[in-house]
Amino acid sequence: MQRELITFQVSGQLFGIDIMAVREIRAWSPVTVLPRVPEHVAGVVNLRGAVLPVIDLSVRLGWSATEATPRNPIIVVEHEQQSRGLIVHGVNDIVSIDAGSLQQPDVASQDSITGFLEGLAPLGDTMIMVLDLAQLMADEELDLAA
Repeated sequence: MQRELITFQVSGQLFGIDIMAVREIRAWSPVTVLPRVPEHVAGVVNLRGAVLPVIDLSVRLGWSATEATPRNPIIVVEHEQQSRGLIVHGVNDIVSIDAGSLQQPDVASQDSITGFLEGLAPLGDTMIMVLDLAQLMADEELDLAA
């Protein structure tokens, strides 16, 4: 079975999210910073009258914060009727992968990113890290921001 992913860059690494979870890709707009939210929550933006929490994906994955500029798109994703914006460093392309080719990362690894991955998908001579939205969006404190 084929799966379609939208691919994007974060901190020089290639990631993918199932295209069915992507609602839109927006141009950067300044966020309103909220007090007492997790470090990876950059703030909120107005999305056609609704408050949209925006996650700095680089921080969520354990890397340094994104110095957001107008060149940083926000990918709006939806999972279990919850929408979130993800700040990324660049959007690449839509690709098709064979669902059976998805490989599990080494769970013995101490790298904090593996908990957010559904798996790794080969694409030519590179690998796409396919994000698990359920794990990425699992954050009780983030619900307070919405």
